[in-house]
Amino acid sequence: MSLIFPVGASILQAASFTLDKAALSIKKVTYKTYNGVSFPLAFIFTLIIFFIFKPQLTFDFFTGKYLWILLLSIILLLITNIIFYRSLEYDSLNEVQSISLLSNVALIIFSALIFTSERNFLIVFLGMLASGSVVWSHWEKHHFQIAKKTFPFLLWTITIAPFSGIISKMLLEIWNPISLGLVRNGAIAVIFIPLFFKKIKSVPGKAIPLLLLTNLLTTIAWILYFFSYQAIGIVHTVLIFSLQPLLVYFASIFFLKEKFNWKKFTAFIIILASIATGQIIK
Repeated sequence: MSLIFPVGASILQAASFTLDKAALSIKKVTYKTYNGVSFPLAFIFTLIIFFIFKPQLTFDFFTGKYLWILLLSIILLLITNIIFYRSLEYDSLNEVQSISLLSNVALIIFSALIFTSERNFLIVFLGMLASGSVVWSHWEKHHFQIAKKTFPFLLWTITIAPFSGIISKMLLEIWNPISLGLVRNGAIAVIFIPLFFKKIKSVPGKAIPLLLLTNLLTTIAWILYFFSYQAIGIVHTVLIFSLQPLLVYFASIFFLKEKFNWKKFTAFIIILASIATGQIIK
């Protein structure tokens, strides 16, 4: 049953990222427009889910160390989204996703060092193998071909981004994923609405259906992803979630008619084998 969380999250997030790139390709839709619209929408969708499932949310969650951890989590999420979608606007979806996966290796290592519950070294190895295979599949001519404006995202990914997962794990010791998503999305929406208000007002009509759908999908995906953190841990979640960028790639073959790449197909096989092994030995 716990496998449903990361698999569902990877499928929904793959679809969402594909729609993100489509939305950002529409004239007058920039990363500022996207972030300005997306977090209010994500907050609304999370609020609906909150009222349906009624998870716990009390003032106790905003006291002591958890308040400071929550604030740090919001800051990291805010910066990550600005940098990520700025890069996605100027670079290809596959390349930006490949760079984002670099943080998974560090996240796996840090998780095993910090949390005793994550110290299954075979699972750690499988997680690193799965993440590494995706990075390898996008490595061409001894380096990534990235746009100049993507470099800040690369730097952020290999230095700061891995700590976001560690912080989320700490918060999920007491927070329900739905409640956590509601508060974080709401806090960032409050910041982004006045910051990008001019961009929000000029959203093209044809972008609205894409923005509604992608934010619905990513809202559900992140809730499932954090439920997976609670159910099977960070390392196992990252291992299974490594399917997500490969799903994006195969969608581009079938729907966008992109060329088949043997390295990406090999990485897909490695990930499937790693997940199967992880399920057998867990």
